[in-house]
Order: sequence, then structure tokens, then C-alpha cells
Amino acid sequence: MTDTVTRRVRELDPAAALPLLATVPYGRIAFTLQALPAIRAVPHVLHGGEVVIRDRGPELGAAVGQIVAFEAGGLAPGEHVGWSVSVTGKAHRVRDPAWAEELRDLLPLRPATGSEEFIRIAPTLVSGFTVELR
Repeated sequence: MTDTVTRRVRELDPAAALPLLATVPYGRIAFTLQALPAIRAVPHVLHGGEVVIRDRGPELGAAVGQIVAFEAGGLAPGEHVGWSVSVTGKAHRVRDPAWAEELRDLLPLRPATGSEEFIRIAPTLVSGFTVELR
């Protein structure tokens, strides 16, 4: 006899979904690069209600000024339960030197380019869901 485990997908409201992004260090940004869709895995932080990533050079720099999507999630291996959160919004370069200084400590991993530039995504749409055991 085998046990049947039932899983349930539950939608999250934006206020519950957005803070989950702060619980994982990596996510994926989707943007347009040379008129084609591009997705890159990036370290991120949630800062001031916005998703912030370090600019890694010309590719990610192309996202500035675009409407982009960012997604991250967490999964419990073996149990197939977890969550996913997506943010859609406009990507902006961080211009405030004080904010950039804070971000250097929050995102210490520098790419090979040594970039000191940061990109912030101001959420316009936030959606998320959990997959739970029932």
C-alpha cells in the first residue's frame, strides 16, 4: 500500500509574496536583449520594497529603462513543496550614492567586471503562490 500525498497550490497576495524574495539569495531577471527575450540568474536583495541587483555589464545594463520581470522561489527537495514570487516593473539605475553604499554591503559578490553599479526594479505587479502538503 502506498501513501498518496496531496499538494495544494495557494495564491499569495502581494503583501505576503514580496517579503519571500528576501529569504533567498538568487533569482532570475527576464528582459529584452537585442530585441530577444533574455533571462539571467542574479544575486539580489529586497531593499525599500524594491528588488535590487548588481549590474554585471552591458547585458544587464540593457535592462535599465525596460519593463522587466524578476522571479525567485524556494523548494523543499524531495517534498516538492515551496513557493514562487514574480515581480514585474520598470528597471532603474540606482543613482543615490548613499543607497549604493548600503547596497555594496548587502550585495558583496562582485562580478568579474567589478561593477559598482546597481539596478532596482520598482514593483508594479507582484504575484506569488505556494505549493503545500494538504
